[in-house]
Amino acid sequence: MAVLSHLRRAILRSPPVITTGCCGARTLTSSYHHVQAENNSTKVEDEKNENKKGKWLTLPPFNLTVNGASLGRDIVARRKSTDNGEASTTTALKWVMRCCPQLPRSLVQKLFRLRQVRRETSEGSNSDQDVQASGCRIKRVSAKDSMKFGDTIYLPITVQALPTEKVECVCSEEELKFLHDLVLYKDSAILVINKPPGMPVQGGIGIKTSLDELAGTYLRHDFSEPPRLVHRLDRDSSGILVLGRTQLSATILHSVFREKTIGASNIDLKSEKRFLQRKYWALVLGSPRRPQGLISVPLGKVVMDDGRSERITVVENVSTMSSQHAITEYRVLESSNHGLTWLELSPLTGRKHQIRVHCAEVLGTPIVGDYKYGWQAHKKWNQLSSSNLEEKVEVCKRKSQPFGLDLESGSISDKQPNLHLHCKKMVLPDISSALDHARISSLDYDFGDIKSLKFGAPLPPHMQRSWDILCSY
Repeated sequence: MAVLSHLRRAILRSPPVITTGCCGARTLTSSYHHVQAENNSTKVEDEKNENKKGKWLTLPPFNLTVNGASLGRDIVARRKSTDNGEASTTTALKWVMRCCPQLPRSLVQKLFRLRQVRRETSEGSNSDQDVQASGCRIKRVSAKDSMKFGDTIYLPITVQALPTEKVECVCSEEELKFLHDLVLYKDSAILVINKPPGMPVQGGIGIKTSLDELAGTYLRHDFSEPPRLVHRLDRDSSGILVLGRTQLSATILHSVFREKTIGASNIDLKSEKRFLQRKYWALVLGSPRRPQGLISVPLGKVVMDDGRSERITVVENVSTMSSQHAITEYRVLESSNHGLTWLELSPLTGRKHQIRVHCAEVLGTPIVGDYKYGWQAHKKWNQLSSSNLEEKVEVCKRKSQPFGLDLESGSISDKQPNLHLHCKKMVLPDISSALDHARISSLDYDFGDIKSLKFGAPLPPHMQRSWDILCSY
């Protein structure tokens, strides 16, 4: 009786399902198989619904693109392309952001996390004909999956109803004019800006306005993509700042700057054909022992104040402390009778605070206004008397500056001078021309023939005033 009772309850819980086969045969299946069949049916139905026209936003098929990192290395080595026609590695996330720059990155990442992005791909497809001929499959795709030639990405159609990304005009007409006046040069690949002192290059804690954010909003110049940073300048320094106008050109420039640092030890210092040159002007306290020379020492980071700040310093023993080799060329431009010297500095590597540390710790001549690495020297410095300065220099009329900047003060006539470090000259390969040649004949073109672009940026007001003051004595 107990067995029959258990059997009865099992039957009531899982009623049998009768199905009819292709020949009319009736088959008894368990509830487990019924659930499996129902799930499979639901999946098929979902696939049909997903393929319905109008449910998905279709992005352009992924095509072969120039390998930016490889192209950058070829430009640096001034050799024929070694790309061999291979496409650069691009993830699904990067391709979506390139096709839909108006979508917030956070939203696109969320779509990938929620598995709401699909990809149509075909196995072994190498051309448009292959994609059409072979059977295509639509599957979910993750953000880090690599794209293959002919792949098509589908996004939920609802993204079209979203408002475009934050396009509120928060700049006044005066600020907009100020921003556009900073542009020194632009072409299809790069944007060159004369960065003002006091404006941070990147956003962060406590920073309301940064140059990369402003450039991304107001200096696109009809490009759908925002310009991207490829190197940095300290907040209080000024001068030439280069941005890539597209993701591809930014990748190439990153590669150029990186290869410059990696190959610095092999550079012929007497050669005038360096593919990348940067020349900074700095006013320093004191004077180097030699009028020109080469600084080549390792630099390392020291954490201070319980992790709240950090300082770069020269590493004496590389076996006990992690370090990066840093090389800077220097020469004296002008010397004054007041213990100040104008230097031209050419960093051959790109390390954080490289020039400032080399001046302060190696040459023993910290940069005027660099209180982080030259505080002790500033305490001992006998500034020129203000009475003499007033006779030589007209007092500047102070006025409010765009973005809250104070560009009128900070010369050596002020009690607390600003940092006197300015990127005045730069030589850069013509990335736009290199890209054009790479797209047309990447395997036949010798990048040794690529011409160079030369840029110059005038001194900021506070450094120009210091120059005028010292020249007048």
